[in-house]
Amino acid sequence: MSVSAMNGLSPQGRWAQAALAVGAFCVQLDSFALNPVLPVVRADLHGSPAAAPWVVSGYLLAAGALMPVAGRLADLCGRRRMLAVGAVLFGVSAALCAVAPSLPFLVAARVAQGAGGALIMPAGLALLTNACPPGHGRRATGRALGLAGLATVCGPFLGGVLARSASWRAVFWMTVPLAAAAVWCARRAAESRDPAAAELPLDVAGAVTATGALVCLARWLDHVTIWAWAAGALLLGALFARAERRAPAPLVDLALFRNLPYVTLTAAGAVANAATVALLYVVPLTLQQGYGWTVLEAGVAFLVPAAALAVGGPVAGRVRPRAAVPVMAACLAGAGGALWAAGAVTGAAALLAASTGAAAALGVAGGLALTGTQAVVRRERAGEASGVTKSVLTVTAGLGLALTGAGATSGPGTTGSSAGSGSSGSSGSSGSLVGAVGSVGVLGLDGSVRTAGGGVLPSLALPAVGCLAGAILAAVVALLVGAVRRR
Repeated sequence: MSVSAMNGLSPQGRWAQAALAVGAFCVQLDSFALNPVLPVVRADLHGSPAAAPWVVSGYLLAAGALMPVAGRLADLCGRRRMLAVGAVLFGVSAALCAVAPSLPFLVAARVAQGAGGALIMPAGLALLTNACPPGHGRRATGRALGLAGLATVCGPFLGGVLARSASWRAVFWMTVPLAAAAVWCARRAAESRDPAAAELPLDVAGAVTATGALVCLARWLDHVTIWAWAAGALLLGALFARAERRAPAPLVDLALFRNLPYVTLTAAGAVANAATVALLYVVPLTLQQGYGWTVLEAGVAFLVPAAALAVGGPVAGRVRPRAAVPVMAACLAGAGGALWAAGAVTGAAALLAASTGAAAALGVAGGLALTGTQAVVRRERAGEASGVTKSVLTVTAGLGLALTGAGATSGPGTTGSSAGSGSSGSSGSSGSLVGAVGSVGVLGLDGSVRTAGGGVLPSLALPAVGCLAGAILAAVVALLVGAVRRR
């Protein structure tokens, strides 16, 4: 088998890399292009304000809750096959979204699309990990995530242009040929699966309890005052752990949670992902409502932070596995400082400069959550590990929006916003660019930006504190792991 001297990949390995890049780009583009046009969708389909958020929430619930099952199915049934199935489901569902006659139909199609996205990411990551020679997987994955991260830059503009020049339905049609391209690339990659599980069935009890626990957790994080969701998540989580201890072929090997580097990188990646959602929401909103910029002006200005975020994947791919946790700690510390600065500075230029620094650090941290975790687990169960990691990133993404105080502090004229998670060169976060009010804001006495109507804009202070706390914990783990290795 010939191996490219440039990147260490065989031809089939390069097809696996292309399949992951195109599939992840497709998922990410869908999120970033759709979010800015959600108000248009609701108006066109005459949907109620209560039902409209489910266009995003239904997708996120399906994607986040099904990823552990999708990852294990990839290990059992074949990663190439599951990636192709996911891309087909994603593309067909996108076409159904494009022809949706009503909002409930659109929500149902979005749930199906979320299931397709749940298959694409874990299967694609595991496919590429197993297609690469040892030592080359993380760089190849980083490059694929970097290409997918371009959706961060072009998605909002494409969505806005298509909605204005054609229709919001064109946003969904745009992803159909990309999904077909992902299938075409995947079919040319080499198939791989977990050889030890070839004759073993799927752990149905684990799949049901894990999915139910994640749905309850996601709903609780979205409505923290409703403790019934938290109780459901705890109960189903306990049943899941019990089922996994008894299963001959568990959905998730509980030993995975004793892998300290894996757990640390996944948890820190969730912090970075939530902070990225906060950044993507607060900065455009501040430029529009706080400084009176138009949506177009804010979008053009945010291209630089978005590009810095997208570069994170390739950079993360160059980090050696042993250095992943210390680098993650450094990235979170840098992001925390930059986010704090972004909330404290005055002037749009200073805000954009601090935001670019934060985006660069968060991009690398998000990339490490995917490349680093794949490097510290057994290749045979790469799908299982990537499914758990991506599920954690997706389910906790909305925390970033909650920490900004968006629901309580946004001034008049703010439209609704949603946060999602895909898988770009960052951790794959997406946030909607909300509508601007037509007045120039003024600075409050406490340094926060206020609109002319007196409303206080959402803050990046709590996301900054979260990043700094995550950095401290990751640094402690890095010291512990280093001490164990020196013995």
